Amino acid sequence: MGRVIAARICCLDLDTFFVSVERLLDPSLCGKPVVVGAAPGHRGVVTAASYEVRALGVRSGMPISEAVRLAPDAIYLPTRHGEYSPHARRVRSILERYTPIVQTASIDEFFLDFHGCEALYREPADADGDATIERTIREMREAIQREVGLPASAGIGASRTIGKIASGVAKPAGVRMVRVGEEAAFLAPLPIRKFPGIGPVTEKRLRAQGVETLGQLVDRQARPGSLADMVRRQMNVQASDELGSSRPAFLEHDPEDVTVGSISNERTFREDVGDSRSVEQQLAALVERVCWRARRRRIRARTVTLKLRYSDFDTITRSRSIAATDVDAVVLDCVLGLYRAARTRSLPIRLVGVQLTNLEGADMQLRLPFEAARRPPVAGAVDAVRTRYGYDAIRFGLAGRRSSWLE
Repeated sequence: MGRVIAARICCLDLDTFFVSVERLLDPSLCGKPVVVGAAPGHRGVVTAASYEVRALGVRSGMPISEAVRLAPDAIYLPTRHGEYSPHARRVRSILERYTPIVQTASIDEFFLDFHGCEALYREPADADGDATIERTIREMREAIQREVGLPASAGIGASRTIGKIASGVAKPAGVRMVRVGEEAAFLAPLPIRKFPGIGPVTEKRLRAQGVETLGQLVDRQARPGSLADMVRRQMNVQASDELGSSRPAFLEHDPEDVTVGSISNERTFREDVGDSRSVEQQLAALVERVCWRARRRRIRARTVTLKLRYSDFDTITRSRSIAATDVDAVVLDCVLGLYRAARTRSLPIRLVGVQLTNLEGADMQLRLPFEAARRPPVAGAVDAVRTRYGYDAIRFGLAGRRSSWLE
């Protein structure tokens, strides 16, 4: 028998994490506009932005040149990766005091499962189990602030998606619980961009159709598996969404069985790259990432797209339709073919990207025997290692022949 539905999945997000750590190291930065990332005048993006510069339009992932244009008087600091991990580990140790199931989504985001913890924390003044869990998570957030000195926000819901959205609504330094049955009222008035997986391109398209809120989106007629259907399912939770053993991807939200949208990753080189071998190695890494994400979502792709940007910022995209797949070697073969045909200029490369679209569920059609044989046996073992130890625990290399990769 399934577990009783309750708002017990918590998403805890460390607010402006990199900025907050820098302020711990240098308290004089508190209250000032701070951007962590690439140095002004150099290539790169914003890693984190304080709320003071967010008010000016600066956002994580934005080109640093655009950040400087919007906030020329901000304090710009380099990213110091070695300084941040110890603080994240201290936060996780606090979280593990409150629940045995803690999963790291990224250095500044965690998912926790509080199912069955009500009896551990119940107090006479608590109205019900939801009140017990909400109070406990508030105490946990305060412990992080007190012991580590970092602000955090937390969202609680019956699913990971609801918890993640609620943590965003709770910012800065707040807690938001969405009780079971309140999902529709909670989601309906929110801007469409609040839903994980809706990016700027999809937002622009929906706004052009007059869709501004999630409530307006689900009012539209939608086929199963569509974006509106995905939102509707979160408004009507039907099954518990305990964390199990799967770990959310680093900086990526990939809900299982969702076929709407796309899966993509791209890389801007620190310096323009003229050597095709180096470009192909980076493409192999991107293919590895998007295929791993597809397998985690239990979906396959029928269209593969290459994005290529030259040093003069001329950007081209090339796509090819293939039999639905989630196999790295098949996608890589397609991507390398697109790249070799598309690179017609001698200029070095600034950016490359790989995108999977026309997604379908893995069970929509039977895999033929010869197709099954194309999935390397090692892929399942590698995925299992990553599930347990994280994505970077094991990586493939690009050998001299494409056929030797992932064989």
